[in-house]
Amino acid sequence: MLDCEILEPNGPADASVIWLHGLGASGHDFVPVVPHLGLPKGHCVRFIFPHAPEIPITINSGRVMPAWYDILAMSIEREIDLEQIESSSASVRELILRELEAGIASERIVIAGFSQGGAVAYHTALSYPKPLAGLLALSTYFATAREVSLSDANKALPIDIFHGTQDPMVPETMGHTASQILQSMGFAPKYRTYPMQHEVCMEEIEEIGRSLRKWLKLD
Repeated sequence: MLDCEILEPNGPADASVIWLHGLGASGHDFVPVVPHLGLPKGHCVRFIFPHAPEIPITINSGRVMPAWYDILAMSIEREIDLEQIESSSASVRELILRELEAGIASERIVIAGFSQGGAVAYHTALSYPKPLAGLLALSTYFATAREVSLSDANKALPIDIFHGTQDPMVPETMGHTASQILQSMGFAPKYRTYPMQHEVCMEEIEEIGRSLRKWLKLD
């Protein structure tokens, strides 16, 4: 089981958000975002921020750092270690199972991910065998579009994609391509861009909060 930072609501949780960080970061990264989501006072959402394992990264001269999978080449589609991304996806499925066993319905679990974490979030949510509440894809790309086995349970999954128009790490075209691929698969993703680089901004955070309130029926 992945080590995680967990923010518990004041009362018993009845919904969960599992939020994956990017390459070289940690589960601490998005914890400060939660108070700015604009969720109603007294909400019952548990936020789970897992820490990625530390592995060597080929494009960074083999340096060991927190990562969900190895990146072998920085081509426009990225050359990645598919076995590792599946392993990370399996670890996220373990976290989902823990929430189910704690009494959270699958329809009240949101999967979110930034950059590398977003690639794992795509793979996990779209293939998950039980219906989920939604998918948040931040400054990321659909790394396993050719390999993922789509689940009938999530064929109507709400998907929000967010990307910076000035992103030098994951060019905005990669987010747009993911949106087009999803549409070709029958999904109806919402695509939003912001004048930023490889980061998040307050307008985006507020929009994420609106999606969570809608998907989890918090208003």
